[in-house]
Amino acid sequence: MPVLVGFTIGVMRYESGVVRKLRHTHNLPGHAHELTFSCYRRLPLLSRDRTREWFIEALQNARNRQKFQIWAYVVMPEHAHVLIFPQSDDYSIADILKGIKQPVSQHACLYLRKHAPQWLEKLKITWPSGRMEYRFWAQGGGYDRNVVEPKTAWASVEYINNNPVRRGLVTIAAK
Repeated sequence: MPVLVGFTIGVMRYESGVVRKLRHTHNLPGHAHELTFSCYRRLPLLSRDRTREWFIEALQNARNRQKFQIWAYVVMPEHAHVLIFPQSDDYSIADILKGIKQPVSQHACLYLRKHAPQWLEKLKITWPSGRMEYRFWAQGGGYDRNVVEPKTAWASVEYINNNPVRRGLVTIAAK
């Protein structure tokens, strides 16, 4: 199993032959985390102001509850990048991600159910068992890289700030 900076990747093969990547986050004291997570099927679910506001509100609420600093973030139409620094030695990136992603998903599903049910259908998953659910975010925790060196943190901030420029969404990066 190869070990990468910030997380470990392995592979699980099911009896059906399906292969699934496994990712394990390392919650290490004194480490910042560069997080990236995507919308389900890379749909542009974060392209509306209301959805971006839900994301920013969830990020702030998670920061207050989970006690972390936000060093940089950007909300793109189909994914988000966040650079955070946990304030406690005992923290959980999984809990932080849940605190950010779950409220956005809940707001979006409620909104779509009422105002745009045709969009809600695009988020529907029906499992072989017959259980149905709606998915706003892509399955899994997304990308998580532990950041220790200041030089790496600044490179991450620069990458996050320049992401909308590279995509042509804005002409000048945030300062």
